[in-house]
Amino acid sequence: MNTIATRPSPSRHRLYEWIGYAVAVGCLVWVLHDFHVRRAIQEMSDVTWDWVALGIALDVFSYVVQGLRWKFLLSPFGRVKAKNAIRAVFVGLFANVLFPLRPGEPLRAYVLGNSEGIGFVTVFGSVLVERLIDLVVTTAGLAVMALFVPYPEQFRHVASGLGIATLALLAAFVALIIYIELRFAGDPRRMHGGRRMPGKLMSALIGLHAMGTSPSFYPAVLTSILMPFCQLLAIWSMMKAYGIGLPIVAVAVVLLVINLGVSLPNAPANVGSYQFFCVLGLSIFVAVGRDTAKSFSFFAWWMLTLPVALLGLYAALRSGLSIRTMREQMQRLPGEVSAGREPAA
Repeated sequence: MNTIATRPSPSRHRLYEWIGYAVAVGCLVWVLHDFHVRRAIQEMSDVTWDWVALGIALDVFSYVVQGLRWKFLLSPFGRVKAKNAIRAVFVGLFANVLFPLRPGEPLRAYVLGNSEGIGFVTVFGSVLVERLIDLVVTTAGLAVMALFVPYPEQFRHVASGLGIATLALLAAFVALIIYIELRFAGDPRRMHGGRRMPGKLMSALIGLHAMGTSPSFYPAVLTSILMPFCQLLAIWSMMKAYGIGLPIVAVAVVLLVINLGVSLPNAPANVGSYQFFCVLGLSIFVAVGRDTAKSFSFFAWWMLTLPVALLGLYAALRSGLSIRTMREQMQRLPGEVSAGREPAA
């Protein structure tokens, strides 16, 4: 009822933004320390552009796959059009390029929910399920890669901690689905005290149960494996273009490190954090010099970010959004959802 009371504090939001910018600056300072510009320019002049084009195409296709996965997850709630899901994904990516703290996740949920007539809470819940699936796939990938690549001791500890946290989240998700299925015949509304349960929480429970028990959940999981595979081939192609001859297993480790590093909210377009974690991942392998790793981190970031940003701009314009309306909607979403209302179109 009191919308103002539930709205996030503007000063706190600005604080988070400044923290994100500070982290980005710190990462860039670390990467640019002893950075040899002339050597980087020389390396970039020797790039094989056919491999670059292939890498860009594979990276873009990975986000098309993400849109298809989203369609599968939302199948229990209606016949979601693949083109609308893919367009919303690129709108969210464009927002993440322009604004800090990764606001594209709720924005793409709003865009797709508005075009398909599905409640925002349900659509945003599917985004959270996506993130959980991605975390499981990434953690499993780290575990598999550990069989082939000797990780540094500190990195191994971080990977172990991440694995434990992921297993705990996955166990909680599965346990909730099974509990609702067995105890309440698959209907969360039969839960004791359901009438006193907040509407948003009830909607979230119904949505999670529907997605987790739907037959379309299995193709969603399969596409969740195809998506990082396309990204793996994309970064491998970029390395081939740059003359970095790492085996595909080593490239997978680098990609996993980058994806983990940029998964948290940070500066626009992951600037700084992408370069830092790319260099960090490449530093595991002595075959890649530190200077080459630094220059490649900027090259790969630029080549993989610009095409997605342009496609995201096109998707935003097709969705009737301008930069101004995107900003206004992102500022409005947290307050309206916290107040228990569906976002206005």
